[in-house]
Amino acid sequence: MQPPNLSSPTSVRQRRKEARPQELLDAALTLFVEKGFAATRIEEVAERAGVSKGTLYLYYPSKQELLKAVVREELTLRIEEAAEEVTHYTGTIANLLSTMLPEWWLRVYDSPAAGVLKLFVTEVRSFPEMAEYYVREVITPNQLLVGNLVQRGIDAGEFKPVDVDSAVHSLVLPMVMLCVHKHSLGACMALPSEINPEVFVRQHMALVVAGLLAAPALTPHATPPSPIAITQK
Repeated sequence: MQPPNLSSPTSVRQRRKEARPQELLDAALTLFVEKGFAATRIEEVAERAGVSKGTLYLYYPSKQELLKAVVREELTLRIEEAAEEVTHYTGTIANLLSTMLPEWWLRVYDSPAAGVLKLFVTEVRSFPEMAEYYVREVITPNQLLVGNLVQRGIDAGEFKPVDVDSAVHSLVLPMVMLCVHKHSLGACMALPSEINPEVFVRQHMALVVAGLLAAPALTPHATPPSPIAITQK
């Protein structure tokens, strides 16, 4: 039996068809970040992807569904992958937050996912349906993932008994703003002091984790030191 001819017109068309959903998502994300979700027309996405508007609608019936697919591809799946990685981790929670979490955020920062974060921070108020979707698919799973780690650290005696939600916000929100900066001020002007994302992410995580750590138990002195006697002449 002869192997299929991968250079035949039929096989080329098949590969093109299989790649099309990702091409549409890439085109949509690029335009959404450049122009904003509200200002981007579905015709522009189709043109950027090299297809007709009708072809785009075969895959995504509306601009909202297209954005939902972008969110799932760029953020939801990444959070699910991170949750899977955590299940196989056997070290301390402090080490996990100081090493794995920075690596995850740096991957997000260096990918198109950073643009999704900027998009929702700036436009979500005008689209309540998309806000609900983003909370359900991104914010809630992310808070549960990081919150469970903080709670595990508390239960293990590694961390102080802090308010978990506040600790999660302290870990996550500066990372979100770093991604927003990349696609806002960082994209249009040179600032007096440029942010080095890797240095910032790793130092930020180290500082927050250090603040979470429980104080080491102090070994009491067998005999407390004598106070200094002060005599007055």
